[in-house]
Amino acid sequence: MTAPETTDSIAARADPLSAGGRFDDQESLPVALRARVDHGAGFRLDVDLRLPGRGVTAVFGPSGCGKTTLLRAVAGLTRPAPGRVVVAGDVWQDDAAGVWRPTHQRALGMVFQEASLFDHLSARGNLDFGLRRVPAAQRRVPLAQAIELLGIGHLLNRRPAQLSGGERQRVAIARALATSPRLLLLDEPLAALDAARKAEVLPWFERLARELRIPVLYVTHSLDEVARLADHLLLLHGGQAVAQGPVAGLLARLDVAQAHGDAAGALIDGVVDHFDAAYHLLHVRFAGGTIQCVPAPGAPARRPGQRVRLRVQARDVSLTLSAARDTSILNMLPATVDALADDGPAQVLVALHAGDTPLLARVTRKSADALRLAPGQRVFAQIKGVAVLD
Repeated sequence: MTAPETTDSIAARADPLSAGGRFDDQESLPVALRARVDHGAGFRLDVDLRLPGRGVTAVFGPSGCGKTTLLRAVAGLTRPAPGRVVVAGDVWQDDAAGVWRPTHQRALGMVFQEASLFDHLSARGNLDFGLRRVPAAQRRVPLAQAIELLGIGHLLNRRPAQLSGGERQRVAIARALATSPRLLLLDEPLAALDAARKAEVLPWFERLARELRIPVLYVTHSLDEVARLADHLLLLHGGQAVAQGPVAGLLARLDVAQAHGDAAGALIDGVVDHFDAAYHLLHVRFAGGTIQCVPAPGAPARRPGQRVRLRVQARDVSLTLSAARDTSILNMLPATVDALADDGPAQVLVALHAGDTPLLARVTRKSADALRLAPGQRVFAQIKGVAVLD
């Protein structure tokens, strides 16, 4: 099998801009960060990054890899030495030039795992507190817009003790938006919520990510949150940035550890072609063809032309050398093998592309040998299951 790249080779191309590249579908107002933070006990955060100027950048990695330390450095809660932080051309720290702007002078909003609302104030009082931090002439996010985006209009007269965990987090994010930040920092905002509360909050986060033109750094340890919310992905390991790029392409790379294991899968961004009411199937067009899928129960109706994100698990993709007939599998896409990597003693992970869209398939080593799978080979990807994420 083709061996995946080493961590060193990934790190060498962690910043696509260093080679003259550019981020796909992103505005040219990046978040530039160079930070070195020593925390003792042998741990050092040492990164040099340039992140997109809009959309959600998920910061992902194992516990202790430096995710929260990175956010604290951006926020000015930890001072890198040496360090440089520039947001949309605004220099917040540049040790070489003697520039240091404390947290309260940085146009950012930050939300932690716990909402940290003022218990003696109503939800409206908490929002007003955020609003008062910014002179009226500098307000760029209307408070009414933040309230509408997060669906908290009916909660404004309640105290935090009268709100659920998910409602408190939505109010906390609205308070952060009330400060008209140039950058929104979210440090595992769903980690303290149970599964039901996460399901309650995620649709609001998705709407926020789609409609808000403020770059978001979103720290998480959940691959599901990455798949649903992120446009761009930054992978940290041991205080180092080992890879970054558009989320769909990065998750499907065999040289990324997250591609292995039961959660391995690919994201497909497409548009709704039509809804087949007779069979309750959504038809989604993307660069590699059309996929038919079943919308989640209770999901809102999808309109033709509406953008939608799908997730296809590697375990739900099988391969064949010829198009099958008389099969119950609805989705069968022509694809090309890019690379193969062992995934345990009995299985192989196969990276494919259908059109310009990356896919992953997990097959047994016996099947890979029987099909003589190799890079460049034309196959058919049979997709047994598709999840509609947004």
